[in-house]
Amino acid sequence: MAVDGTWKLTMSTPIGARPATLSLASEGGALTGTQSAEGQSGQIAGTVNGNAVAWKVSITNPMPMTVEFVGTVDGDAISGSMTAGAFGTWRFTGVRA
Repeated sequence: MAVDGTWKLTMSTPIGARPATLSLASEGGALTGTQSAEGQSGQIAGTVNGNAVAWKVSITNPMPMTVEFVGTVDGDAISGSMTAGAFGTWRFTGVRA
């Protein structure tokens, strides 16, 4: 699928740009994989519909929360928004690694 593979993300947050690595695998409408950032790594679970992707990852640092991502894959680029609960919603971009 067009979304499968490893992605280098840049997450735009209020405390600056934060890098992450995202590995995606799709099967039917299900999206699985891992996301790593700042020494943490977690399993993701989500959905894929054509080039539209959505996933959630649980983090523990700086505090336990679930971050939700919604985006679109366009060739070797990915972009969208991420929501960190009550802390807000920010943009993310990425390229295929």
